[in-house]
Amino acid sequence: MNLRQLKYFVKIVETGNMTRAAADLLVAQPALGMQVRQLEESVGVPLLLRHSRGVEATPAGQLLYARAQAILQLVEDTRRDVAALDPHAAATMIRLGMTPSLMLALGPEIAVQTREQLPQVFLSVAEEMSHVLVDLLARDALDLALAYEAPDVPHLTRVPLQQEDLVLVTLPGPLAGKPITLAEALEERLVLAERRDVVREVVERAVHESGLEMTLAYEVRSIAAFKSLILRGEATSIMPYASVIQEERQGLLQVRPIVEPTLRRTLYVVAPQRRAPLRHEDQLVLIIRNALAVFAKQLGAQVHPLHTPN
Repeated sequence: MNLRQLKYFVKIVETGNMTRAAADLLVAQPALGMQVRQLEESVGVPLLLRHSRGVEATPAGQLLYARAQAILQLVEDTRRDVAALDPHAAATMIRLGMTPSLMLALGPEIAVQTREQLPQVFLSVAEEMSHVLVDLLARDALDLALAYEAPDVPHLTRVPLQQEDLVLVTLPGPLAGKPITLAEALEERLVLAERRDVVREVVERAVHESGLEMTLAYEVRSIAAFKSLILRGEATSIMPYASVIQEERQGLLQVRPIVEPTLRRTLYVVAPQRRAPLRHEDQLVLIIRNALAVFAKQLGAQVHPLHTPN
């Protein structure tokens, strides 16, 4: 029994699927299966039950899973605590994930403030959609992420930071700023992103809960393509206000609040559940919160902070 086998076993139990576990661990499935067999041979009892839906832990496997979690956490805590005793230790790398819209609005400011306030931290920033960021956290490819509508799952911790209203975006006209119901907005020629996109999921959930129906004119991934279609008069869209604030202020596009119901997306700071806090992690989160507070003031009533910076 070794740490690698324990790490692999924990991932298999959490995913309940050998194929998914192998993908998350970035190892070949045959190699993963061999490690599990060696682990079972070392303890002398079966640890997993294989069935058509995947795998699940036996009673012995459940006990080992709980112990393995504690062992892996203790090893990680020990490594970090020992490293922290060296005053000449190399800079702490923190891998932060952000969505494209946040990267554009806040990425440079967070990077600069981190370099100025936390010279002991080397910040590595990745830009991906929210659901991709969550997957990267699960694979230990990120340490922290700013993700919208992050799922409430056991292997992640999430802290809500702010909520942001979604608005109907159209060409300029006499109805600028006038509220529009969701039912009325659905009568427009809409362009939205593909499924798994956070805004699309928020809209579809509201449509379902309201007993309405939605037909899209266009489905595209790029925010720039959204704006191009709207500017050409070919479509309208439901978008976060932050995504069109510049065009709205320049008079190129107009926004209308959506009511009955109000549509909002929630931004979370997300981290893996089983790891000790990184050195200077709390200070970095404070930098992020301060940057968000300034950003919220710029956006006005469309943003609703959920945590006030200390």
